Amino acid sequence: MRISAEDISVSYNKKDRIIKVPDKVSFEPVSGEVTVINGRSGSGKTTLINVLAGILLPTEGRVCYDETDIYQISDEKLSAFRCENIGYIPQGASALANLTVMQNILLPSALAGKDNVKFAEELLEMVGLEKLKNAYPDELSGGELRRLAAARALINSPSVIFADEPTNDLDDENASLILELLKAQAEKGAAVIIVTHDIKAQAYADTLYRMDGGKLQSYGISAKEKEDIYDTA
Repeated sequence: MRISAEDISVSYNKKDRIIKVPDKVSFEPVSGEVTVINGRSGSGKTTLINVLAGILLPTEGRVCYDETDIYQISDEKLSAFRCENIGYIPQGASALANLTVMQNILLPSALAGKDNVKFAEELLEMVGLEKLKNAYPDELSGGELRRLAAARALINSPSVIFADEPTNDLDDENASLILELLKAQAEKGAAVIIVTHDIKAQAYADTLYRMDGGKLQSYGISAKEKEDIYDTA
């Protein structure tokens, strides 16, 4: 699936000034690759992926999946499209308090009319939550909630995965586990876009970008630098 963002801007009024973050950003993440975007807080990273994921209407520009401009279709069709094709790991808490871990993971597949119980069991093992499948979110630590969010994002085997600070609240071992899991999804053909402050994510990236002042710029690191980051992750 081809994803294309053209001249994306989101405008805010701040003290009688109009600020655009992101500001005229064009971006085409590639299927089968991990794209990592880093930058300071407030630079527009989260806003950009929210626009790309069909969550936030841009002030300017358009976002197309293949030939479809997702902001030109109805809210109902967009919701169905997101559920079927897009996985999203949000930065904050997102588990529904009245659902168990297993029910939270299965929620996107239930909304899509799929029976993914077997795959949910596999995901629980992948993220180390198999013994907590009947627990409720208030019984989980912050790190366990992050791993729950990752499993839920993958339940429908989406073509595109957005991950906003996916290693927050995770120790080194579990951070590597989640990054390995996201890398594996890219190797299966998904476009994986990670926004993060975590330097370890660079070791898993095929393409690197930095967001600064609403502008997106690509940059590279050497294979040796990647290897050093990976070895210390």
